[in-house]
Amino acid sequence: MLTATELLYEGKAKKVYATTDPRVVIVDFKDDATAFNGEKKGQIAGKGEVNAAITTRLMTYLEAHGIPTHFREQLDARRLVVSHLQMVPLEVVVRNRVAGSLEKRLGLAEGTVLDEPVIELYYKNDALGDPLLNDDHIRVLQAASPAVVTQLKQQARDINRLLQNFFEERGLILVDFKLEFGIQEHALVLGDEISPDTCRLWDKETLQKMDKDRFRRDLGGVEDAYQEVLKRVMS
Repeated sequence: MLTATELLYEGKAKKVYATTDPRVVIVDFKDDATAFNGEKKGQIAGKGEVNAAITTRLMTYLEAHGIPTHFREQLDARRLVVSHLQMVPLEVVVRNRVAGSLEKRLGLAEGTVLDEPVIELYYKNDALGDPLLNDDHIRVLQAASPAVVTQLKQQARDINRLLQNFFEERGLILVDFKLEFGIQEHALVLGDEISPDTCRLWDKETLQKMDKDRFRRDLGGVEDAYQEVLKRVMS
């Protein structure tokens, strides 16, 4: 029987445990919520269970459409069993509409539809504030090879196409989202989570924000928004 042995890592939203099988780890989703690189902290009731369920549904969907992921099974309401990956120290952000930092950097109005998705790479380093990188920065940091960077971008485009279709069928606009990848047996594999913590999702009819921006901006109704996304994702 698979059991957790020791805590390997605790992040802002999840704990990762080693197990009796060195090939897999257990991810425990927390109710803790943070924003602005940890400057704002709080809790969203039931978030751990919601995000575990949504991640399970979306990882399963992507696997069924040819995207390799680390997901193996849902252990209980807030814990997933996933493959143990060697994580690439880059966050891949895919943007379909202008929001968040892109609005501030480019001076475009929030909600502006982009002709093509914009893909950005950020260095996973809390001490540096996860800075935006270009390909030359990645080469200097030796964060990933050019071949892996090319794969990251292509996988992100493929995942974006699949998720846009998935969410649109459920009355949601995928504004932007963050992905993380790892290496398993020399292959690039999608890791981390896909949830309202890592995606900007707007209602297709009202453009109401249905994600962590409700927490970031003190809009209220955070728990209700997460539950509504769960309801639609599971439909």
